[in-house]
Amino acid sequence: MINWPVILTIAKTHLVTKIKQTSVAALGVTFGIGAYITLVSFMTGLNTMLDNLMMNQTPHIHIYNEIEPTKEQPIALYDQLANSTPIIHSIKPKLSQKKIHNALPLLNYLNEDVHVKGAVPQIKAQIFYIAGSIEIAGNLTGIHALEEAKLFHLKDYIIEGSAEALNNNENGILLGVGVAKKMSVHVGDRIQISTIKGDVFPLRIVGLYQSGISDLDAIQSFSNLKTVQRILGEAANYITDINVKLNDVELAFPMAKKIEHQFELKAIDFNTANAQFETGTTVRNLITYAVSITLLIVAGFGIYNILNMLIYEKMNDIAILKAIGFSGKDVQMIFMSQAMIIGFVGGVLGLLLGFGLSHFISTIPFETEALPTVKTYPINFNPWFYGIGIVFALVSTFFAGYLPAQKAKKIDPVKIIRGQ
Repeated sequence: MINWPVILTIAKTHLVTKIKQTSVAALGVTFGIGAYITLVSFMTGLNTMLDNLMMNQTPHIHIYNEIEPTKEQPIALYDQLANSTPIIHSIKPKLSQKKIHNALPLLNYLNEDVHVKGAVPQIKAQIFYIAGSIEIAGNLTGIHALEEAKLFHLKDYIIEGSAEALNNNENGILLGVGVAKKMSVHVGDRIQISTIKGDVFPLRIVGLYQSGISDLDAIQSFSNLKTVQRILGEAANYITDINVKLNDVELAFPMAKKIEHQFELKAIDFNTANAQFETGTTVRNLITYAVSITLLIVAGFGIYNILNMLIYEKMNDIAILKAIGFSGKDVQMIFMSQAMIIGFVGGVLGLLLGFGLSHFISTIPFETEALPTVKTYPINFNPWFYGIGIVFALVSTFFAGYLPAQKAKKIDPVKIIRGQ
């Protein structure tokens, strides 16, 4: 039976008598774990920020009427040409409306679905911003401001004004910062917009919007759904788009296909609309974890080398221990205990170092026009990272100490003493 108090006392004595080597080994683990915590916290924080930026602005399912050519052309219905090979150029789209037929019942149907967190209507219209004698092309989107703020975090992108101000003003407009800069206007000013039919309407600026995409901010603006319907001269049931937010984004693809089949509308799911972005996120995560694991493995090899050298320096001690009755198993446990003590102390210090560096980075100012709501560098303080760090520190030091301890276990004390 192993006498653990004696084993741990001898292990502690070995570590203390070689304090420099012990410190170097522990620092190897400390800096390995600290670098891992810092890197993985920063990189996953950055990825989460970018994911949220995309998720907030992109619906899980976007429903609209797509203008496209008729799948079956009239000439295909002419039986006398069934055996011919018709060549048709410049096929025109079929006559269709931008608005979604029976949009209001469809909205009610979606909002009653248990998988749907919310479905909101939109109207997208092409307009011109009138600045004196100059007309600037742009897009006006009719929305329910409060619902957009709730489901798609509209408030995070309003740098002046508020969603409530837009909701309470029937003639209000939330203007993109790029448009406001071009026209030299501010919150409270009035601007005129013109539809593609030539109708002119005055609107009051109740806020400024900044998505972080400069090309979009240079043309985009928002107004109330009813306001846009009035500007376009359409009825209260005129809706061109429906954005759906689900409780589980993984259901977006099958639900989009179901909507397309059931209602004969175009439905684009989140993953299809952002396939390239998802690929970039996967690659960044892969690089992050690959580099992090490499840091931990390098620290483990450092511990192995130090313990290996420690055994060669402690040959006499090992011989004496075996000569006075310690078994090979006892000797193995002594050196394994040393490795685990180094791993635990170095791992705890590494967690503290990683947390300190991560916290310091999270306080560094990070301001850019592309991300108006982000003020400091993003850090992900996920407890799992710290749990993984200490477990990996113990596991790596266990294997780093196992092979040297196996050597110590097999040492023949007679040969050592004769050599002396």
